[in-house]
Amino acid sequence: MDLAIIGTGYVGLVSGTCFAEMGNNVICVDNSPEKLRKLKNAEVTIYEPGLEMIFFRNIDKKRLNFTADLKDAVLKSEMIFLCLPTPQGEDGSADLQYVLRVAGDIGKILKENKITEHKIIVNKSTVPVGTAQLVENEIKKHGVDNFSIVSNPEFLREGFAVDDFMKPDRIVVGSESQSALDKMRELYEPFVRQGNPIIEMNTASSEVTKYAANSYLAMRITYMNELSNFCEIVGADIDLVRRGMGTDTRIGKRFLFAGIGYGGSCFPKDVNALIKTSADKGSPINLLTVVDNMNKAQKKVLFNKVVKHFDNNIKGKHFAVWGLAFKPNTDDMREAPSVVIINELLNAGATVSAYDPAAIETSKFYLNDSITYAANEYDALKDADALLIFTEWNEFRNPDFDKISSILKNKLIFDGRNIFSTDKMKELGYTYYSIGRKVVK
Repeated sequence: MDLAIIGTGYVGLVSGTCFAEMGNNVICVDNSPEKLRKLKNAEVTIYEPGLEMIFFRNIDKKRLNFTADLKDAVLKSEMIFLCLPTPQGEDGSADLQYVLRVAGDIGKILKENKITEHKIIVNKSTVPVGTAQLVENEIKKHGVDNFSIVSNPEFLREGFAVDDFMKPDRIVVGSESQSALDKMRELYEPFVRQGNPIIEMNTASSEVTKYAANSYLAMRITYMNELSNFCEIVGADIDLVRRGMGTDTRIGKRFLFAGIGYGGSCFPKDVNALIKTSADKGSPINLLTVVDNMNKAQKKVLFNKVVKHFDNNIKGKHFAVWGLAFKPNTDDMREAPSVVIINELLNAGATVSAYDPAAIETSKFYLNDSITYAANEYDALKDADALLIFTEWNEFRNPDFDKISSILKNKLIFDGRNIFSTDKMKELGYTYYSIGRKVVK
């Protein structure tokens, strides 16, 4: 099929590349000259494991192309995917200006070029319920009706996005047009050959499904974080509790790990968007307001442990940080707990040296030159009073503890992701703080 992908951010670039990998002809559109220059030079503009190889392959096969010419892409494509940013507004709502502006441009192109063949416009951006109708209205303003609207939310985990796209658990498509649903099924059937479902529904249900799924997962994480705080008080171990819960098939094992709060581009934004939309519709989902407030508080839990350990005075202390991204296998720092905690440390008079395998350049946007960036995890430890762990990168899980001990001023670790066992920390003689487990001294 001939596809246009409007927007080459995280969702757009992964989607376009994976569609091309299945033999489709894909034109990716972006209005950033610098980004287009890189993409046309076969430079991957996001950090995503596994993307680079298929990106190069499909550029070489000429199935994946990049342009700033929206008109050319619309005229050449049967399906047009909107993969545009929907940033969170001040009131928590999703900002639809980019989606609706491009929808209007598409309507204008179809009208001015007197296009008669049917086009399918696919919302792949995460958008609140009712957006499909708004997009349809924007296009119809130009006096055209030879198109169908589809809602096709993405369920891509950063760090695993290629695998998620190529072997999805399910595909959700929503439309009031059966012919459009049939074309979407034809497009996606090569991705679900093992029998995973393509679930068809109306557009409103599809739009709600994305927010509902992410908000539920955010709620699970937040519940475990709250439970971890309780475990510390009563002498329970959150890791043992998690194992006891996760083996219940009604609950399952995933998203039960305690830590320092969720972040990233999806969960915080989607939770707040659903809070705002549900309130606007007169049916507020109050549980999500609690989840959002609890998650914000959880991001300061590790900082509070640090301050308490140093008798409420960390002025002049220097801390090493391992991990800046909100999760491993990505360079994304949107809503990352690391930013909140580091700013708290700096405001209290401390200094910070940090290392992350992928997110150092990204972190400079959020933290500027307020901290020192290290070339590797051990360089970050120099002259540090303690080590703080914010991201559970695999390379941090089995470090050289003798080397750590020889560099750190104190054998003191604050672990926000519970990557080390308390027994091992005790054996090695560390003072070790984690989340929802006993303090090792």
